Amino acid sequence: NSGANGTGNIGSSSLYFNTVFATASKALYADLAECYVADAEYPAGTVVVFGGNQEVTVTSVDSDRAVAGVVSTNPSYIMNSGLEAEFVATVALTGRVPCRVTGTVRKGDLMVSAGYGLARAEQDPKVGTVIGKALENFEGNEGVIEVVVGRF
Repeated sequence: NSGANGTGNIGSSSLYFNTVFATASKALYADLAECYVADAEYPAGTVVVFGGNQEVTVTSVDSDRAVAGVVSTNPSYIMNSGLEAEFVATVALTGRVPCRVTGTVRKGDLMVSAGYGLARAEQDPKVGTVIGKALENFEGNEGVIEVVVGRF
């Protein structure tokens, strides 16, 4: 520490501290996530649902009401981070996150599961099926866009 408040770094990505007592006023990353036991390894951006042989599995149903969220890329805060299992999915619960999508999407569209770990736009979604809202436009078969996840 240089002797001034708010300056200097402690630790690094390979040398970290166990407990830090500080005040955080901002975060580098954009979502709040929670760890769940998964039945396989799922890449970031995959839409998962509650079900399968464990707590979460990849979505296989269009507009699934069991939707849990999107596997996070770099969460700002991870709840249940001590979870130990063969496969752990860190699922974004709220905030912005890259999401695998299919079909035409416009900014602000409500997003629901499309099966195969993908999301799609839905103009009139059923209660409990909404993953979040699109932050980008998309045209095409499959791709990745940023989505604001949460319970809309």
